[in-house]
Amino acid sequence: MSHLIKPILDGTYPKVSYGKGVFLYDEHGKDYLDASSGAVTVSVGHGVQEITDVLENQAKRVSFVYRSQFTSEAAERLAEKIYKLSNGHLSYSFFVNSGTEATETAMKMALQHFQEKGQGSKLKILSRWMSYHGITIGSLSMSGHSIRRTRFVPLLQDYPTVSAPYCYRCPYHMEFPSCQLRCADELERAIIRIGEEHIAAFIAEPIIGAAGAAITPPPGYYERIRDICDRYNILFIADEVMTGLGRTGKMFGYDHWEAKPDIVTLGKGLGAGYTPIAAAVATEEVMLPIKKGSKLVMSGHTFSANPLSCATALSVLQYVEKHNLVDESAQKGAYLKKELLKLKERFSIIGDVRGEGLLLGVEFVEDKKTKEPFPTSAQLTNQIIQTAMQNGLLLYPSAAGIEGVRGDAVIISPPFTIKEGEIKELLCRFEKTLSSIEMRLKNNPEERE
Repeated sequence: MSHLIKPILDGTYPKVSYGKGVFLYDEHGKDYLDASSGAVTVSVGHGVQEITDVLENQAKRVSFVYRSQFTSEAAERLAEKIYKLSNGHLSYSFFVNSGTEATETAMKMALQHFQEKGQGSKLKILSRWMSYHGITIGSLSMSGHSIRRTRFVPLLQDYPTVSAPYCYRCPYHMEFPSCQLRCADELERAIIRIGEEHIAAFIAEPIIGAAGAAITPPPGYYERIRDICDRYNILFIADEVMTGLGRTGKMFGYDHWEAKPDIVTLGKGLGAGYTPIAAAVATEEVMLPIKKGSKLVMSGHTFSANPLSCATALSVLQYVEKHNLVDESAQKGAYLKKELLKLKERFSIIGDVRGEGLLLGVEFVEDKKTKEPFPTSAQLTNQIIQTAMQNGLLLYPSAAGIEGVRGDAVIISPPFTIKEGEIKELLCRFEKTLSSIEMRLKNNPEERE
């Protein structure tokens, strides 16, 4: 009997033994190609000794201090590194332990920014449907992930108000560019309806992750969003927990557009799975009223700015720079996407392939022409995930489809360090998985009903 609460209480999970590069190995020696970097996290691969050496050395010096009593060289240097990676745009880092904590801290920063300016009525955060910003009540309130919200709706704020820039299933049944970015203009209409005096910020993932399988906005989208936020005195928060630090082939996901956010959240790739760490990072302009006022960001956790995690995260970022892994992500992602598009032509169940860099999404449909999704009862995403795992391939499940509720998709996001031969092996195992699924659907047509 296991006393561990697992994702599915009576689920059966292999026991991991060790990881090396893009592979994980269970206790029986079976290898799993980590095509999802865990939860889009292990950007530099498993078992990098120069990172684990830093972790060990820092632990020998000091593994914990409380941030209200001490700062540390590790935390100071990590904040400076992020400042430099943003080319001086993001001046101040607040380190926490998870992406959820980072987005909630960003929300508090935005509210406090206006409170310290004497605009305390600005208390709402607007967000999009088909978004995911975390699982605590505050961060889930900002999330437009219907499946994850449903149990807790009475406790949540009604922050999601704007449609996702979902070109494959345009909410206006139009195509870019003739749509003239109507999905972006929804933000302005929401602001007018609610009243700008009540709104502190708009939060969005540059490329939508778990709630939309790498939905990527068209050119000009974030420039329009930035303009709307500026005109109505609203901060723009970019949730880069999944997209940040090279995942999309650029250092930050927002770099794909000419639109800089006021606050950025980082996580996942910041520690690359070697340590729990995340950050809410703000510009000088955001922090200035707080510096002149209370001088205190009202947030924090016991392990915030933990020197062990900060030293490890710094070594991850140095490793990414040393090995030119942001460019590697872009180049390998372009190749992988091209090959996935070839699979789209071969398999009837692939409706769309999208994303940037090594954050790629594959959406599945029952009918390519009508884009009709499979019935929810078919549990197609779960079938694909389980079949892939049997084939030694790890994929990340994602919401997709109509309103992000009725649809199936996976995210493919291997470590930046994946080699060409390993990409080919990934594609081989994915192809084998899709062939099994299509054969099963053909032989068991009742599963489509």
